[in-house]
Amino acid sequence: MYDKFGQFIDGKWQKSSGGETYEVINPANEEILGKASKANIKDIELALQSAQKGFELWKNTSPWERAKIIRNISNLIRKKTDKLSRWLTLEVGKPLHEGAGEVGGAADIFEWNSEETKRIYGETLQSRFPNTRIHVYYQPVGVVAALVPWNFPIILASRKISTALAAGCSVIVKPDVITPGAVMELVDICNEAGVPPGVINLLSGDPAYISDNLLSSDIIKKVSITGSTRVGKLILKKAADKVQRVTMELSGHSPFIVFDDVDLNKVTDMAITAKFRNNGQVCISPGRFYIHESKKNDFTKLMVEKTKKLKIGDGLEKDTILGPLTTRKRLEEIENLVEVTKKEGAKILCGGKRPSGFNKGYFYEPTVFDNISDDFTIMKQEPFGPLVPILTFKNFDEVVERANKNELGLASYIYTNDMKKANRASELMESGTVAVNTPVVALAEAPFGGIKQTGYGREGGSMAIKDYLNIKYTHLGIHYD
Repeated sequence: MYDKFGQFIDGKWQKSSGGETYEVINPANEEILGKASKANIKDIELALQSAQKGFELWKNTSPWERAKIIRNISNLIRKKTDKLSRWLTLEVGKPLHEGAGEVGGAADIFEWNSEETKRIYGETLQSRFPNTRIHVYYQPVGVVAALVPWNFPIILASRKISTALAAGCSVIVKPDVITPGAVMELVDICNEAGVPPGVINLLSGDPAYISDNLLSSDIIKKVSITGSTRVGKLILKKAADKVQRVTMELSGHSPFIVFDDVDLNKVTDMAITAKFRNNGQVCISPGRFYIHESKKNDFTKLMVEKTKKLKIGDGLEKDTILGPLTTRKRLEEIENLVEVTKKEGAKILCGGKRPSGFNKGYFYEPTVFDNISDDFTIMKQEPFGPLVPILTFKNFDEVVERANKNELGLASYIYTNDMKKANRASELMESGTVAVNTPVVALAEAPFGGIKQTGYGREGGSMAIKDYLNIKYTHLGIHYD
């Protein structure tokens, strides 16, 4: 499956200089999908040199021409939805319909940034002196290292690639070893769409090795990473040596707050959508369910009934809602967290084990817990899987305080028909994004990112491109004859 790809350097696919490869596993059946190219130091140096040349070309390409090429990428992504969706099912494990949704989101992001390319506005400020002018304008920061995780490889790579291209930067993309093919296919589409050689490069192989060598180079001027808080801190320390600009979207542990004035049937549907997308392996997945004490029993009953109906299976099969977890490591971590939660006193209402009838694959039943306390491990450690811990609260101030008592701050979910309460709660939530009466958070047109130990910087919306631009100010003296 990976034979036509490899390392993408200077506009061409090529094998690793040393010919090394690594195996990629299908999480649904634990079979080897194929062997992907593994980069060595020579490949990394070639990619850096290629990206440097690509930057000199791309930053001098007119915004209208850049916009045209970026829009071509968007159009090609939509034409190749089936192929890209299949990659996501085979490598990540998500159902085909979820993969199609991710691909559509990626196309939207490229389309959005094709338009932002032409809207990098500067300013002229009134000078204090009559014979000078003050000009403020933006210039591309340089070569970008885009570090892409495995859970949403196409959409997260698209955020980084499209914004870099829109700003006039070149980029070196590093996919995870778990999901290289999905990102390789995306980069191949970028090449087909007319991106000049050197502007986009891809290095596949050991993530830590590639990242360390990229960040050690004077060529890299900016790093964009989506990943865990632990890895983000390591990247930030490494980037400090070269004073590289960093955008980080790291771990999340989102509260899901349900007040006492809602339609529980609708809210539980939204809870299912938000929680079990990609089997809970989502940074914005709700991880702490706070239900008003008067609604808790009814919410829990509906949640369990609906959760039990979710079809588990290979994502290639029709009607599958929950595919496997993506790795054996993730499966074992979920099993361990369930056991810890049980020992701490929780009651399992459904799930809590691997499903029967699956001899292979990293499958795990969606699991709903009762009798949860705020001091349980699952309330502090991001579950990153299909686990639903349910708690109660008495009043507004109490739940806001408890929801904010976490070091992570990516997303919050609020459900109420009282708009005064909704507005006040959204203002008080210590998170970078808030969803009120909807399960949808990430949109191409909106700034996405977090606060606290979830990182900083934004992807999406009109603000994201600023993270890929340097601000320059010129104080211009006007001399009259």
